[in-house]
Amino acid sequence: MASRSTNGRDAMGLGLAALNRVAGLPIIDRLKLRRPAERAVYQAAKSGFRAVGAANRTFATVVGRGGGSRPVPAVRRELFDLTPTDEQAMIVEATGAFAADLLRPAAAQADSDCAAPAAVLARAAGELGITQLGIPEDLGGMGGERSATTGVLVGEALAHGDMGLAVACLAPAAVSTALVLWGDEGQQQTYLPAFVGSAGPPDGRTGGPPSGGVAGGGQVPAAALAVLEPHVLFDPFTLRTTARASGPGFIVDGVKSLVPRAHDAELFVVAAMLDGEPRLFLVESGTAGVRVESEPAMGLRAASMARLVLEGVTLPGTALLGTAQDYRACIRLGRLGWAALALGTGRAVLDYVIPYVNERHAFGEPISNRQAVAFKVADIGTELEGARLVTLRAAGRAEQGMPYAREAALARRLTAEYGMRIGSDGVQLLGGHGYVKEHPVERWYRDLRAAGVMEGVVMV
Repeated sequence: MASRSTNGRDAMGLGLAALNRVAGLPIIDRLKLRRPAERAVYQAAKSGFRAVGAANRTFATVVGRGGGSRPVPAVRRELFDLTPTDEQAMIVEATGAFAADLLRPAAAQADSDCAAPAAVLARAAGELGITQLGIPEDLGGMGGERSATTGVLVGEALAHGDMGLAVACLAPAAVSTALVLWGDEGQQQTYLPAFVGSAGPPDGRTGGPPSGGVAGGGQVPAAALAVLEPHVLFDPFTLRTTARASGPGFIVDGVKSLVPRAHDAELFVVAAMLDGEPRLFLVESGTAGVRVESEPAMGLRAASMARLVLEGVTLPGTALLGTAQDYRACIRLGRLGWAALALGTGRAVLDYVIPYVNERHAFGEPISNRQAVAFKVADIGTELEGARLVTLRAAGRAEQGMPYAREAALARRLTAEYGMRIGSDGVQLLGGHGYVKEHPVERWYRDLRAAGVMEGVVMV
């Protein structure tokens, strides 16, 4: 099945190459066919990516394949280049269209309902194949090289539609990414097939995951990465959730806060202290002692945030995921994910206020003619570009296997500070309109506050 999907991508590449060659012929300009030719290339790229995503999700499975897999590090580049690859540009184009066509129109109602529409979540998993981007091809996914940069670009594009819905769509991908990066062979073979829509247990085994595990059958399960805890001055490296050894397994106790889609989630990756070090554990929702409580928040309401309570939860020894060093990488990659979401939402604010201040008249002229307004808009654009540069640099170093702790910390610091200021300035620029739900800026302001307090949930 993997060869079929590979051949499909090769065919798509040859077709796009031919279209690009035709679009570059001088005769196109003489016949005044430049715009139709460019449109044909765009539609072919967009439709081709979606077709490949659907084909991988429907047909590419890991049934009958043994062993685990890791994505290979990206090739190191001597120069820091922000130009996306052709594949990244195609993915971002499709993701941006998805966000504009589906997330943005559904955002207000989802915020009011405190729940993401099921149809939107299904299309995010199926049409875009979000959970498959980080899974290697030999495990049924679409990934090859490790690409944190692609994760940042996808998160940014989704958040431009709505941050709350973006979190709801990306939450399962954080779990699948953790399994790919740090899961052992058994963990990958048990859980990853569900994230690529594979039916049945891997390698033809009977029984599948234990009771309460993820479901296959072509439907990506709800899953979540739970790190944050409900107490002040939270430090992700000093957790109050604890795990202690008990025979061949572990017993976990603690409370996790603001877990997305927790009521529907079938699998959690939970952070807990073990022997004085923070670690990650795989916890299935049907395990005795697991309870979910409602926890509506100021922002990210579309992500259906809830509290996860673990009381004497007994886990097998195979539930331990990765090492203490892997946990630190999880926190850094999660912070890059939140930086990406803040950048996308901040860009949405900028794209909304520019036409507003140009069209809104006061005292016989557009309010953008006032220096205070123009300078505030310029500050938003400047801050976004600076934070985006730092975030992409951190992602580039992460995917190439280089040290990136400093860059990730800078990205988190800048996007948290700038994000809150951009949200506040967006509301201020709209005046009284910024305070009412008729305009989306008040919702973006509430969501942007999350970039400074959230830990985990998303990863790149």
